[in-house]
Amino acid sequence: MKLPAPGVPGRHVMQVALMVDDIETACTRWTQTTGIGPFLVVPHIEVSEYAYRGKKAAGLDFSVAIAQSGGVQIELVQQHCDSPSAYRDTIAKGEGGFHHLAIYTDDYDAVYASYIDQGFVTAVDGEFGGFRFSYIDTSKSIGCMIELIEENPIQTDFFERVAAAADGWDGVTDPIRPGFPAEAQ
Repeated sequence: MKLPAPGVPGRHVMQVALMVDDIETACTRWTQTTGIGPFLVVPHIEVSEYAYRGKKAAGLDFSVAIAQSGGVQIELVQQHCDSPSAYRDTIAKGEGGFHHLAIYTDDYDAVYASYIDQGFVTAVDGEFGGFRFSYIDTSKSIGCMIELIEENPIQTDFFERVAAAADGWDGVTDPIRPGFPAEAQ
């Protein structure tokens, strides 16, 4: 069976995400415990406007760290603010645990509609960097949310860099790295 390449859009789960209380500590524990890494960190992503459960919301601040493990990414998410979010819907502040599966799609509207047509609702709808994302609340059905990410060149490049960093990684060197080159300067 041929697995989809990391960052290739389609209707497959390409990422497993967990909420953490401290992103750097979590990255260190993940690399030491599992050997998965390195983690590329994007600190303090700020989403100024989004819809939370159908109502306007603002000021979401969170960091992510992503590593590749075979055909799937491991994403660690730390929310820094008290704004309403899909993250806080299922994981309380100061707690950690499994939160969502992500689907990276080049047919966002159709995939989105397929979940809505099944009766699911969105916890969050937003836009970041010119592309759309949503958290579909499938938690009562499958025990977690589904994140839909609209395919875009910036995200594809980032996902390819995550996969490239893992390829041949020695398990020791630079286990936590900046997610974007500008952050390294």
